[in-house]
Amino acid sequence: MSTQFLKPQIAESFSRAAVSYDSVAQLQRRIGHNLLSDLTQSSAEVVLDLGCGTGYFSPLLTEQLKPQQLICCDLALGMLEYARQTRVTPNTLWLCGDAERLPLADNSVDLIFSSLAIQWCEDLPALFSEVSRVLKPGGRFLFSTLGPDTLYELREAWSAVDRYQHVNRFVSFSSLQAGADQYLRKVALKTAQEVLLYDQLRGLTTELKGIGAHNISAGRQNGLTGKARINAFKLAYEAFRRPDGKLPATYQVFYGEYING
Repeated sequence: MSTQFLKPQIAESFSRAAVSYDSVAQLQRRIGHNLLSDLTQSSAEVVLDLGCGTGYFSPLLTEQLKPQQLICCDLALGMLEYARQTRVTPNTLWLCGDAERLPLADNSVDLIFSSLAIQWCEDLPALFSEVSRVLKPGGRFLFSTLGPDTLYELREAWSAVDRYQHVNRFVSFSSLQAGADQYLRKVALKTAQEVLLYDQLRGLTTELKGIGAHNISAGRQNGLTGKARINAFKLAYEAFRRPDGKLPATYQVFYGEYING
């Protein structure tokens, strides 16, 4: 069991970001669409959108899979309430729940779609055990998640300033694969890189706050960061500025497809 992330803080952070999320979630939409393009089947009776967030992908899943029931589940109640108010999809159950303790019956779901959600789980074996439990035999789990090289520029810039953990850390490819392989049969597991470019560092930090994904790790510094350290951090990040004048922010993305049984 990892103490990397604290579930109440995760839920609170994303709940606060519900209204602003869609306006700044360009990368999240891109990765979700990439995952959706890997979905080859055209129908599924019961579909679970795990970590549904604002529900952006709910109507797209309904359009492609035409499920008799779509279950939209998220840890953050604020996100779930926003999704329920803004997304009109038929036959939808809105469920506030933890991916590591799903409030669903055994063998009750045909397909689970989860884009950029499982990186917040504390216990990957528990997650994949739950996925295996609720999926029907032959059911599929499609997911995208973040790897440990995500936002390495941000992490290295802060490491030049102090020893606090300013950037969320995520699990390695091998750890992710080991956790999944205990309970599910792999169809595909691949890695990709996405780079976002900014004119100024404030663009990145504002975006991270807007999606609720700013530093919520257990090892973060409590309280305010002094002006001198913030200026030192900004100066350190400037070392990554590209010849075209842009500041990069790199995301390591893992895409997976697994079958139950």
